[in-house]
Amino acid sequence: MKRINTVFVIILLVVTGCGGNKQSADAFITVDVTKSYPKKELILQDFMDVEYIPLETSDDFLTQSLVLAVGEDLIIVKNRVNDGDIFIFDRTTGKGLRKINRKGQGPEEYTSYQWVALDEGVGEMFVNDMPSGRILVYDLEGNFKRSFKHKEGALCVYLYNFDREHLICYDGFFDYDNKGSMHPFFLISKQGGSITKEIQIPFDEKITTLILKDGNAYGGLPEDHYPIISYLDSWILVEPSSDTIYSCLPDQTMKPLIVRTPSVQSMDPEVFLFMSALTDRYYFMVTAKKEYDFTTQKEFPGTNLIYDKQENSIFEYTVYNDDYVDKKRMSIKPSRPRPVNEDIVSWKLLDTYQLVESYKKGELKGELKEIASKLDEESNPVIMLIKHKK
Repeated sequence: MKRINTVFVIILLVVTGCGGNKQSADAFITVDVTKSYPKKELILQDFMDVEYIPLETSDDFLTQSLVLAVGEDLIIVKNRVNDGDIFIFDRTTGKGLRKINRKGQGPEEYTSYQWVALDEGVGEMFVNDMPSGRILVYDLEGNFKRSFKHKEGALCVYLYNFDREHLICYDGFFDYDNKGSMHPFFLISKQGGSITKEIQIPFDEKITTLILKDGNAYGGLPEDHYPIISYLDSWILVEPSSDTIYSCLPDQTMKPLIVRTPSVQSMDPEVFLFMSALTDRYYFMVTAKKEYDFTTQKEFPGTNLIYDKQENSIFEYTVYNDDYVDKKRMSIKPSRPRPVNEDIVSWKLLDTYQLVESYKKGELKGELKEIASKLDEESNPVIMLIKHKK
């Protein structure tokens, strides 16, 4: 109880800036991760705008289309395999513009990457080569410009375009002794990689989401849930060890957004609370219990939750896509890329073989039906952008 009270005193009285020295006293909501909430069904198009982008398919542009970044004019995607290809498509038309591959062992090359941050304003890509511990900067033609090392001792798993001068990063390093960084969020200079701010999020003890057994680690962050989430011009920061989810504003002010109960520090096994996406009315969340079924290899059982700001209530939710005749159920996940124009809440990859099958069965309508009518099973996937409603 002492730990819980301490956390609440910190939240109620002190709201730190990203640099640790700014204060505010805005309200927050409370979520009980052990409680059962009433159910609510939503139609996606009632509260979000949807944009479908069929990517051009050609011999030079065959891709599994995992989205890395979305800008005003461009979409950057990659394949699931580590082949080094980076594809750039026109966002409006879906036309393939260029394919870049700088994979190699040289000083201007990456050995592998999972993450690319896009600064469309200056025409630069920041490629996170975790095996070498470097971030390499290229222009949008694939020409090398500069590189810099990760924070010493860090594994910079996630990085996004924070502002004109900075990237925001999350240190995903973990070892069995200290369980990872006590300050995993930080801002770095785009020019040289120097740390300009370590973001302070209070908690008592570092808790890993990994499940340790017989010297092995299982699990990690639940699928499709990230510690850094874009929301309009701000960032939502989720530290599993903390009872508070914070919003980091463009001026680097921090304010509490959500407080979870009971304290994660008091639970065994822990039940984590992660954010999925935010709109002007809804906060999408998910609980995740720290359990791993070694027989089925299923991990983190949990519940999809939504906070309705208009009703000031929490529900267990289901969302349906109204572009299907029978309203196809779908998930709302965080937007992994940092959208440059800030209108994108989330994205979804629509495999063409499934779209073609649904079209033949008469399951589609509207724009999605029109797009599917022009596809074949070998076409590139269709990118579905879920955007704030205008």
